[in-house]
Amino acid sequence: MSKDKNPRRVADNEARAKLRMLRTSPQKLNLVAELIRGKKVERALTDLTFSKKRIAADVKKCLQSAIANAENNHNLDVDELIVAEAYVGKNLLMKRGRPRARGRFGKIVKPFSEITILVRQVEEQA
Repeated sequence: MSKDKNPRRVADNEARAKLRMLRTSPQKLNLVAELIRGKKVERALTDLTFSKKRIAADVKKCLQSAIANAENNHNLDVDELIVAEAYVGKNLLMKRGRPRARGRFGKIVKPFSEITILVRQVEEQA
């Protein structure tokens, strides 16, 4: 009398990780996401480690989480993983302000964003 099991949202050779509420704009986060799209995971981790962008450390955590999900939850081989997709979305927008000249109000927006990383296992071609 239990409910049916939910179908997997990703394919059998894929794993996913999502990181929300990152305190940076989606435009800046997308620059870091472009850095790792389509690369092998060890190369992507190396690129994120030596990137000068502040948000690269958080993206690296998300990529490591996706790799761990692939290894532990889906029994995929870590050496054959590539970053299949890395996409960015908008999240919360904090609105702040600052008094300006002649009684006006200067609007300050502090955007948040989120990143989703999908890793896929591909077989090596000889």
